[in-house]
Amino acid sequence: MRPYVFFAASITLLLAAPGAAFGQPSEGFADLNDRLSPAVVNIATAQRVGAADGLPVFPPGSPLERFNDMLGEGPRMARSLGSGFIIDGEGLVITNNHVIEEADAVEVVLQDGRVLPAEVIGRDPATDLAVLRVDAGEVLPHVEFGDSDAARVGDWVVAIGNPFGLGGSLTVGVISARGRDIGGQYDDYLQSDVSINRGNSGGPLFNLDGDVIGVNTAIFSPTGASVGISFSVPSAVAQPVIAQLIEYGETRRGWLGVNVQPVTPDMARAMGLSSARGAVVTRIDPEGPAASSGLQPGDVILAIAGRAVADDRLLTRIVAETEPGARVRLEVFRRGESLTLDVEIARLRERAPSTRPGVRNGGETAPAEPASASLFGLTLAPLTDALRRQYRVHPDAEGLLVTAVDAASDAAGKVRVGDVLEEIAWTRVESLTQARETAEAARASGPVLVTLNRQGQYLLQTLRG
Repeated sequence: MRPYVFFAASITLLLAAPGAAFGQPSEGFADLNDRLSPAVVNIATAQRVGAADGLPVFPPGSPLERFNDMLGEGPRMARSLGSGFIIDGEGLVITNNHVIEEADAVEVVLQDGRVLPAEVIGRDPATDLAVLRVDAGEVLPHVEFGDSDAARVGDWVVAIGNPFGLGGSLTVGVISARGRDIGGQYDDYLQSDVSINRGNSGGPLFNLDGDVIGVNTAIFSPTGASVGISFSVPSAVAQPVIAQLIEYGETRRGWLGVNVQPVTPDMARAMGLSSARGAVVTRIDPEGPAASSGLQPGDVILAIAGRAVADDRLLTRIVAETEPGARVRLEVFRRGESLTLDVEIARLRERAPSTRPGVRNGGETAPAEPASASLFGLTLAPLTDALRRQYRVHPDAEGLLVTAVDAASDAAGKVRVGDVLEEIAWTRVESLTQARETAEAARASGPVLVTLNRQGQYLLQTLRG
């Protein structure tokens, strides 16, 4: 069965898979639980649904029995449960955005059973974080953030939360990996084997000092229950976002106005870089701040504002965390030479996720074209108006159209049917003859760097053969 990543704070009852056996510290975790659990809360949300929607009826004695009175004739309130934690005595609560984003009403359930209405201060879908505020009429127990950058693989961690509506549940494990990317723009997840299930979403991940080093967000599982692979937003990512949500009610991220991709080892060799590091610029937004900085497509950004750039993901995070209006220095590698550029970071205008436009299936075979040739395992054809319409080529694309990809070639998995080959070894190509001659000359030095236009997005790849 194929595994999936689950985010929902669901109230569906599932059986958890048994966790892996490991030796616990001799002192156990009871003292830590007594100190921390009062600051961990349950999040209950309500959303109006139509009378035709089927909702469950929970049996007497179930932790969810109190929601039965929400079921009846006419419009109903669907309930879901998640977790959260209090970060200051005045009642600021952190949880996941996906726990509360569809809610018409949000309540926070304290450890002593009190139910408090919550105000949504701000939320950020990009990092899946949200900030709530409750008024308890008193100073509430709270926890503090720690340094997730100091957490190491193998360190003990503790999760406290509300799995399946069972509030105050504690589970323990170790950090099993760092820097996990599961598909988000700013992903840098901590991976642990702590048992986290549906309903743990938004709860804290503690180190043994009792500091929050992560916000539990997702699990990787074929069943929907824990199989020992859990993901948490690290505090280093969460804290700047939370600070902005508290101050502004929204995020104010920096924006450079470039598309970037990682530098592969083959790319590094083709470019003359000593190692695969940095982020290679594939496109510059003509309306963005980089457009007037001197930055060019193909440049490799090695550092920004004095911070080394290991890869494209780190560059995205650094730019996002930079104050809009700040001037920063870029250290750039351009075709064998190092240079520095200054740029003023602008503010990113956040946009709601949109449906990705459909692209032509990479397995389709193009109709036979008399003017075509094979190169790197690609069947290439000069662009014509008919081919532009047939393959839905972006209007900015100029070069040779990829009409087929040999599944046994190095290009398989790198290049798709419908891509437009624009450059070979930094040389624009407009004809099949020119492309073949340029490729033959470039092959002598190893993998050949090519520039592709894919639905208006520019990609660099290295090809062999």
